[in-house]
Amino acid sequence: QVQLVESGGGLVQPGGSLRLSCAASARGFRFATMGWYRQAPGKQRELVASITNTVRTKYADSVKGRFTISRDNAKSTVYLQMNGLKPLDTAVYYCNADPPFTEWGQGTQVTVSS
Repeated sequence: QVQLVESGGGLVQPGGSLRLSCAASARGFRFATMGWYRQAPGKQRELVASITNTVRTKYADSVKGRFTISRDNAKSTVYLQMNGLKPLDTAVYYCNADPPFTEWGQGTQVTVSS
């Protein structure tokens, strides 16, 4: 059974920052490539950042240079530091493996607005 619990979202002004956290209970977490996904209203869910078990990272072009993904295997937790937030970053953010497990968490809402 996989459980993913995202937190840290909220309302922030353009240019602001947020740090998202994802607590995962999944066997083999430390070996899995983990990712942060987001889904904006009316759009498909997209992968915005991923991190391998060797801490290699990849980012979507839309967030490169602004977002940083990290992980703490001892805590089975994945983080997403988001700086320079833009209104287009508004979405529900989810964490999951890459490729994803069948189960998804509830996500955390990020709203960027003045």
